Amino acid sequence: MLWLTHWLPLPLLAAFGRTLGRALHAFAKSRRLVALRNVELCFPEQSLEQRQALVREHFQWLGRSIIERGLLWYAPLERLKRLIHVEGNVTLAEHSTQPVMWLVPHFMGLDVAGAATQLFQKQQVGSIYQEQSDAVMDAAMRAGRLRFKQGEVFARSDSAKPLIRAIKRGYAFFNLPDMDFGARDAAFVPFFGVPAATLLAPSRMARALGMVVQPVVAQMLPGGEGYRVRFLEPWTHFPTADAMADTTAMNRWIETEIRANPAQYLWVHKRFKTRPEGEASLY
Repeated sequence: MLWLTHWLPLPLLAAFGRTLGRALHAFAKSRRLVALRNVELCFPEQSLEQRQALVREHFQWLGRSIIERGLLWYAPLERLKRLIHVEGNVTLAEHSTQPVMWLVPHFMGLDVAGAATQLFQKQQVGSIYQEQSDAVMDAAMRAGRLRFKQGEVFARSDSAKPLIRAIKRGYAFFNLPDMDFGARDAAFVPFFGVPAATLLAPSRMARALGMVVQPVVAQMLPGGEGYRVRFLEPWTHFPTADAMADTTAMNRWIETEIRANPAQYLWVHKRFKTRPEGEASLY
């Protein structure tokens, strides 16, 4: 089905995606409740009606991100280059004398950012992905992300050693720093004022490997306008010797980006699932 959709014009795909999102909002009750709880925790100043409207809008962007994945996986590369508008220094990794880490928060255009790092620059790219429980979908996801033949994906369940070896060979690292993977190698760092299990690895890895850290933010544009991917200025304050302070600063930056585009953040993920010992679940 995803392969068939890539033939359609983007405005029609976007309309289908938003319709799918409305259906998901209506029938995926458990995920709707997760999104509502996340928004309540992060935006307590909003009224119930405002939070509900935000979540309805979020699901429509979520539906688009699912449908338009076929475009990213199967459309001709020249078409993708016309649809993806990049801003900033996209070729930093090509010219840097140090390995580059891209910090990419979980906005709905995340896969677009991944495509942009391969379509608009020549450096090999390494990234980590979550293996899918369905073998067919897992194979499709791997093939889609490797279609540009410009890097490797490493399963999160595997050892980090192959990724580190790739970085030492010159790969740039496409890093997704803002999900709850449990308490291991993480610290409880404020995220919108709520302690959230956050990996310390971005700071520690960047410091250990002498990496330049460049934040990247993807945005899906309305209708058929395409996508916007911003390659921001490399951070001069990150990493430091204090991984906890670095991670706190990273979360504050992510908060700023979310406030600028709240409906496109991944609210259906249980960002606050892991709790400090003795604290009750927030879901």
